[in-house]
Amino acid sequence: MRYLVLSDIHANLEALEAVLSTVTGIDRTLVLGDVIGYGADPNAVVDRLRQLPDATFIRGNHDKVGAGLDSVSGFNHLARQAIQWTASALTPDNHAWVAALGQGPVEIDDLVEISHGSPFDEDCYIFDELDVRQAFRAAGRPVSLFGHTHVPAIFCMVGPRLQPVEAPRGTRYDLSLEPDSRYLVNCGAVGQPRDGDPRAAYGLVDTNAKRVTVLRAEYDVALAQAKILAAGLPEVLAHRLAIGR
Repeated sequence: MRYLVLSDIHANLEALEAVLSTVTGIDRTLVLGDVIGYGADPNAVVDRLRQLPDATFIRGNHDKVGAGLDSVSGFNHLARQAIQWTASALTPDNHAWVAALGQGPVEIDDLVEISHGSPFDEDCYIFDELDVRQAFRAAGRPVSLFGHTHVPAIFCMVGPRLQPVEAPRGTRYDLSLEPDSRYLVNCGAVGQPRDGDPRAAYGLVDTNAKRVTVLRAEYDVALAQAKILAAGLPEVLAHRLAIGR
C-alpha cells in the first residue's frame, strides 16, 4: 500500500492542490486533522477533500473548535479570530462534515496508525523527550504518524532506547523502516509550515518497501496570501506563509 499523508492543511487551497497534483499511484490518503483554520478557503478545501476516492480522516483542534465541539478559549488571539471567521464561513453541509470527523488515534493497518497531536491525546504536542516516550508507550503500531506541531520530525525507538534521527529537511527525505524499530513521524504541515521552509510539506508511506518519505511542494503563496487579506483575516496570517513560520 502507498499512503499519501496530509496534515494541517488549514484551509490553504493552493497548498493542497499543489500537493495533490504532484502525487500519483496512491492507494489511500490519510488526513491527520486541522483541515480548517487560518486560511481563507475552508469550504473549497473541505469540498476537495471530500472528493478524494479513498481517504481516512481524523480531526484536529481547529476542526473541533470550528465545528463548535470545543471552546475557543484555548486559542491565542490570531487563531481565535481566524476560527471564528471560519465557523461563520462554513456552509451547513461542510460544517456537519467537519463536526463528524473522527478522533485519533486510528489504526490503519498492521504497520501504521494516525493521530493529530499524539497517540495518548489528540490535542497534545510532541516536542520533548518526555512527550516522545509517552507517545511511544501509547502507540499501537510500529509507525505512528502525527501532526499538530507543523514541523517535520522523526523519532525512533529500538527496544527501550531512543535513537537519534536527523530532522527531515529539504525537498525529499527518505526513511527506511527497520524491522526491530518503532517510529513517530511528523511529515509537517501542508498549509501552515513552521520550520522556516514555506513550501507545503507532506508524506508518503510505502508499506511494501517499508519506507516513509517526507516531501515539499512549491505552491502559489502570493495567491493564498491575497485571499487571506481579501477575507479580512489578520495580516500576519498572510505574511507568515512566505517565511514558513
